[in-house]
Amino acid sequence: MMVRVWKMTGAAVALAASSTLLAAQGAPFGEMPPMGPSEVGVIAVNLQEIPRVVTSPGRAVASQDVSVRPRVGGVIEEILYTPGQLLKVGDPLFRIDDASYVAAVATARADVATAEANLPVMQAAYDRAQQLSGRGYTEAEVEAAQSSLAEAKATLDANKAALDYAETELSWTTLRSPIAGRADVTSVSVGDLVTASQADELTTIVTSDPIYVDMVESSSRILSVRKGIAEGTLERNDNLEATLTLENGDIYRGVGELVTPSNTVSTTTGTVTIRFAFDNPEQIIIPGMFVRGAVTLGTMQAYLVPQRATSRSNSGKLTAYVVGEDNIVEQVTLVDEGAYENAWIVREGLSDGDQLVVDGFSSLRSGQEVSPVPVTIDENGVTQDISADTAPAVEE
Repeated sequence: MMVRVWKMTGAAVALAASSTLLAAQGAPFGEMPPMGPSEVGVIAVNLQEIPRVVTSPGRAVASQDVSVRPRVGGVIEEILYTPGQLLKVGDPLFRIDDASYVAAVATARADVATAEANLPVMQAAYDRAQQLSGRGYTEAEVEAAQSSLAEAKATLDANKAALDYAETELSWTTLRSPIAGRADVTSVSVGDLVTASQADELTTIVTSDPIYVDMVESSSRILSVRKGIAEGTLERNDNLEATLTLENGDIYRGVGELVTPSNTVSTTTGTVTIRFAFDNPEQIIIPGMFVRGAVTLGTMQAYLVPQRATSRSNSGKLTAYVVGEDNIVEQVTLVDEGAYENAWIVREGLSDGDQLVVDGFSSLRSGQEVSPVPVTIDENGVTQDISADTAPAVEE
């Protein structure tokens, strides 16, 4: 009689052991024992008054920006400013060779003097002709004397006007700052020839205290805000103010005041430009700098839902999980009105006291039973078990 001996491999031994264990626990072969409800971290949401803050990109714009060009032609004889220095109105910038303009003023003054000397002669001739009219002077001769007097007066007025213009041109040979601000590097050197009203500027001067910040906002959001105000869901602020976040992440200390919104919508971007004015005494904000502005439009009654507790579907809908009766989770669709800090502002989809799942929802399904654990979320976005926080310390 032949006896077969079967050698069991390690895998077979493990399989046999697991089968024996499952049989002992009452589970059919090939199935795992049932698991308890999954633990999830939850927070209670309540309706509260929330600031309606709109964050928009913006660009700094000088409150005044002037290009300096010559009004008369000539050779640059002297540059009278230092690039970057703070200028006052009327500070000299450039001096143009004024020899020809000094001569023009002298000529104009001589013409005025000649006209002034000729005027009394013409006046006397007219007076005499008028007195002797009909007694040696005909009416035609009186009219001729009157015409000569009028011409002498007109010549004097013309010469005075020419003198004024010649003196004005002479004053233009010294270019002065039309505004208070800082001047840029000049584009000319001593000895360069410039012409009146040339296309190329000699320098530019900008005023950056105060400084403007043009913020860009979509027209659709503006319509949404106006709708909220009209329906009474948004209580607007009487005075709109803005705060800035600079390019390096620093918060600017000053607060901006509304100057004016644009009256038109860009046809290419569908946005509206809104201008705010900021005090800038330390010149921290430089014209052309890109910033982010935050404007508090008002307050509204809504729920704050942590962004980490939500997800968006392919269609863009915002969803989250809440724990209902018998600890059964249900997925809900939320209607948000933007964001505040690290949370969505939600007006629809939740009710007071709902237990919102904020931790452990990645593998949840609607209708699943869970074990809710109340938690808190700190400023770093870390969830902490409330019971663990309040439990007394155990002495060793």
